[in-house]
Amino acid sequence: MIERVRAVLITADDTMLVIRRTRPGIPEYWVLPGGGVEPGDESREAALHREIHEEIAGKADIVRLLHTLESDDERQLFYLARIATWSFEDRTGPEYSAEGRGEYALEEIPLTVEGLDGIDLRPEEIAHVLRGAVSAGSLGAGASL
Repeated sequence: MIERVRAVLITADDTMLVIRRTRPGIPEYWVLPGGGVEPGDESREAALHREIHEEIAGKADIVRLLHTLESDDERQLFYLARIATWSFEDRTGPEYSAEGRGEYALEEIPLTVEGLDGIDLRPEEIAHVLRGAVSAGSLGAGASL
């Protein structure tokens, strides 16, 4: 089974970092930073730290596992994390130089239901989980992450 790790990266301003994907012939959509767990990764958390470094040249403090999505052939683990510094210009992930992969743009969105409703965050199940958490007050301003 393929394992992927993704980060819900919350900034000091209570925004969330997302990556806008633009690919030919497909409506734009947004994803959370992350990627596949590789055989050399010591743990899932180590894989997530590596992916955050590759994708946004950032360092994050992982708070906790937030949600797991599982299908027959893939498991995605979504972690809640705080991030203070990042530099999208200094990213090093191999996907950024691969032909035909389209464009990647890092964006900050408000950590509100309206902010989440304003983008097509994929997979839809994590968008639903985040909307519920924001509505319940367990993410963002005033929440103890």
